Amino acid sequence: MSQSIEINGVNLIYDDSGASEGQKATIVTLHGGPGMSSRAGDWAAFQSLTDEFRLISYDQRGNGQSQGGEPYSHAQFVADLEALRVQLGLEKIVVLGGSYGGFLALEYALAHPQNLQAVILRDTAASNRFQDTSKQRAMESEFPMDEDSLDRMFSGQMRDDDDFCASFAQIQPLYTVERDPAAEAERLSKIPFRYQTHNWAFSRNQPNYDVVDRLKEIQVPVLVTVGRHDWITPLEASEELAAHLPNGELVVFDHSGHSPQLEEQPLYLQTVRRFLARQMSAAGA
Repeated sequence: MSQSIEINGVNLIYDDSGASEGQKATIVTLHGGPGMSSRAGDWAAFQSLTDEFRLISYDQRGNGQSQGGEPYSHAQFVADLEALRVQLGLEKIVVLGGSYGGFLALEYALAHPQNLQAVILRDTAASNRFQDTSKQRAMESEFPMDEDSLDRMFSGQMRDDDDFCASFAQIQPLYTVERDPAAEAERLSKIPFRYQTHNWAFSRNQPNYDVVDRLKEIQVPVLVTVGRHDWITPLEASEELAAHLPNGELVVFDHSGHSPQLEEQPLYLQTVRRFLARQMSAAGA
């Protein structure tokens, strides 16, 4: 059952599998897509992990069902995660960040390394330097693209939620290797578009986002996962991450686009379990 908690002046909605005896760690997920994502995807994708781990997924401020409230800066999102950890009485956590949530996972690891057991990254990047590659791949795809709409989306210039929805609809087919138009339409109808959050993130945060030179500071184990056919955070971005993280491990999912946790779910969950089992074993050695 979903719960509400006041964090730094806003009410955040979260799901929590709860603490139970014998759990190996607490995993807190960070969804991607500011202004167009929610906790729902992660909560569903990683449910089976609750046999071994406590799982917490929340809608970040200005996303999903959570209350909005500026700033939507990386510093604020990181402060919200830390306050959530404290208020829920968690000790060291495993942060699992996908796409834009991976940006925040990295920022959290730099700000609060003492509170982490490990980090799991999915289809993300340490900088914005691959944005032009993403745009180029979209324009060169088989799907019709409105270049003006694409540019406005990438630069955080959405006019309203309907404009945001229409802009995302054109790129939605790029996200998976195997298309399912009916499933895409259903997913699109359920996305909680909030254009103000998106615009802040892409006009203010993205242009200055680059933590590549600081990756060497992250000493905790980091699992870097990516779909080989990801267009929006391409393979090169994950290779860069793994190359600069002192304890980084790269796993590429050959039959996935941006969401290997769904496209190759059994293998993805097995990979996560094995990674965490190694970390728990090493910590107890």
